[in-house]
Order: sequence, then structure tokens, then C-alpha cells
Amino acid sequence: MIGPSSDVAGIVAHLETLRSEENVAGMARFGIATGTALGISNPDLQKIARLVKRDHGRALDLWRTGVREARMLAIYTADPAALTPAQARGWSEDFASWEIVDTAADLFTETPFWQELIAEFARDEREFVRRTAFAMIAGAAVHRKTEPDETFITYLPLIEAHSADPRNFVKKAVNWALRNIGKRSRICHRPAFALSEKLAASVDKTARWIGKDAVRELSSEKVLARLKG
Repeated sequence: MIGPSSDVAGIVAHLETLRSEENVAGMARFGIATGTALGISNPDLQKIARLVKRDHGRALDLWRTGVREARMLAIYTADPAALTPAQARGWSEDFASWEIVDTAADLFTETPFWQELIAEFARDEREFVRRTAFAMIAGAAVHRKTEPDETFITYLPLIEAHSADPRNFVKKAVNWALRNIGKRSRICHRPAFALSEKLAASVDKTARWIGKDAVRELSSEKVLARLKG
């Protein structure tokens, strides 16, 4: 039985007993990198994370195993208050799957240096590192509720600057960030919608897709009704 005192070897051994090749195949169909995957679902990993509890040092060691499930557990059990910029950058060096990126992005946005990481990761030419920046913006727009709206409005030029990046995992994250800013509040909606319309009229194919998709959601009755409420 695993618990708070479990070490990395014990946790990985437990994960191995839960291996499912059928689930691995299913993950691959969703574009998840499965080279080191054991096929354990994220809800099941979250249950394990609750059993072993938060332990930042152990989380760093779990990450070093390279096993997909161990890395997800590393993210779930790391301490954002203890995570350093160097550690976050170190993890980003290994990013090779949208699932890991998006989960880590939520952890990174809980740190006091989250904006520093966004700026740095957006400049990075690697597809999954750049995705991290925009996944962080998308997540922070939802979860950092006490952050001033202006913080997110200032990210709109960054979104525009990278709206022509045609790589699948970047363009989807840029679009996601734009939509989430627009849905955050009435204050954010107006400039985000204006940028969406601008991109929708772009001659660039990727920017046009990002803009049209964002216009579709940000002009929907559901979103407008929620913002009015």
C-alpha cells in the first residue's frame, strides 16, 4: 500500500502494477506521447496523488524517472511555493506532450514568478515550450481570480504576435488563451473580441483560424449571458 511515506521506487513499482496497454493505445489516439506511458488515467493518478500527499523533493525525483505517469504525479504533488524558476525551466526542457504541458502550466501559474515564465516560454522557439506560455495564460485567466483584469489585457499583444505560428500545439494554445481572456470578464471581453475580429480578417491562415474560432465563442449567447450576469 502506498502513502505519504512512499519513496519513488515504491510509487513507480505501484504504477507498474496498474499498466494497461489498451489505455496506452487510447492515449495515443488523443495525441498524448506514450513512449514511456503505462496507461493510467489522470483521475486514477489524482487519487494516487492524494494518497502519497505533497512532497516537493520526491516530486523532483519522480520527474527524473521519465515515466509519463510518474511525471504527472510529480506535477500533482509538487509544491508551487517551493518550485524554483530553475526547476520549472528544467522540466520544460523535457516537454514533449500537450498533456504534460497543460498540467504543468497549471502548477506554474501558482508560482510567484509565473509571469516571468510566460514571457520566457513565449520567446522560446520549441513548440511545446511556447505552448506552455499560452496554456499558462489560459489557465491563469480562469484560476487567478484576484489578478487584475489589466494583467490579462496586456497579454493580447503577445497573443497577436504569435498568432501566425502554424504549429498545431501552439496555435491551439494561442486560441485558448485568447478565448479565456475574453470570457474572464466584461472588461476583458471587449479588447479580446476586438483582437479576435482583427485576426479573423487576417491574410494569414493560422491567425484567421484563431480569430474566427474565438469570435464564434466570444459572441455566443452563452458567453454573453454569463458576462452580463
